[in-house]
Order: sequence, then structure tokens, then C-alpha cells
Amino acid sequence: MAKWDKLASKQTIQTTIKALKQNGIDAIAVNTGKEAKKKVLELIDESSEVMTMTSVTLDTIGLSEEINSADGKFKPVRDKLYAMDRNTQAQEMNRLVAAPEVVVGSVHAVTLDGHVLIASATGSQLPAYVYSAGKVIWVVGTQKIVKNTDEGIKRIYEYVFPLEDTRAKKAYGMGSGVNKLLIVNKEVTPGRMTLILVKEKLGF
Repeated sequence: MAKWDKLASKQTIQTTIKALKQNGIDAIAVNTGKEAKKKVLELIDESSEVMTMTSVTLDTIGLSEEINSADGKFKPVRDKLYAMDRNTQAQEMNRLVAAPEVVVGSVHAVTLDGHVLIASATGSQLPAYVYSAGKVIWVVGTQKIVKNTDEGIKRIYEYVFPLEDTRAKKAYGMGSGVNKLLIVNKEVTPGRMTLILVKEKLGF
């Protein structure tokens, strides 16, 4: 387990950032979660419609709360979702989550050659990441950097899933699963994706 929980070296971070940029994903490194939070807020235009995906990382640095209670600075999608009825408005709710102006979340592995891996039990966050959101912003602790895609998948199954399964059981009363797995090899729309690497252990 310790193998997947070790912060990356300065050289590893630099190599990863260079590779991400070559693959069309803007990438920067910051020292702390506080700095990451500030940077994310700078990247979001005022009055933008913003969806914060479920993320231990975002919750830890207070970013989910900041965006969703921004006193009118942003238009949180979650405000709309909370006012809707899943029994009668499920498809409309799905559309809101799938295609916000801005989506903010995290990922489960980033490879040295600039690929990004996200696992999901339901897949609810994946459409926005893949194509539908106008802007994608990820906040990622550098312990999530791995050598390649194969190692990223191992990290998800050996490390991420057991921790997320435990969290889900406490939060929802049911376990999780690696039911959908997204691998982003490249982004073709300039400026659409930004990944902020944080030199702290955030999330899992």
C-alpha cells in the first residue's frame, strides 16, 4: 500500500507536467492544497455554471464548499440538483451533471507519460470529463503519479478501490466498484483541461 501513497519527486513532477502538456492537458504544480484551491477559483469565470464532482480531495481542501456556497459568484449545478426529484426528473438531472460549463474534480492516477485515469462506480462524472463540459479542472496529489497506464490500473484496484469502498459504505450504506474506467490519453481542445498537481497527500 505504501508504494501508492508516496509523494513524487521534483523531477517526476516536472516530467509528468511536460508529458501532460504534450498531450493537450494544461498542468501546473503547487505546494499546498490551499494554493490549489486559490488557483482553481482563479480559473473559473464569475457566474459560470460549475459542477463539483464527489471528491475526497476537493472536500479536504474546502473547494467543494467554497464553490457551492460562493454567494452568487458561481452557479453551482448542485443547487439545481438538490431542488429536483430523482423519481420524476432523473434524465434532466443527468443532463445537468453531464454538461456543465465547468467541472471540478480529481483523478485516481496520472502517468509519467501524461495519461490520466479515473475509476467510477456509476460513471456519473465521466461524460463531463470526456467531452461535454466546457472546462475541466482536476486537483491531484502527487502521490497519484505512476510510471504508466498498467501501474495506474494496479493503483486503482490495489489502493484506491479498497479505500473508496470503505468510504462509500459509510457515506451511502453500500460499497463501491471499479465499474467504469476512463483513460484520457490526449485532449484535442486547447485549454479545455487543466490538472493541478499538489505536493501534498490529498485524496486516494
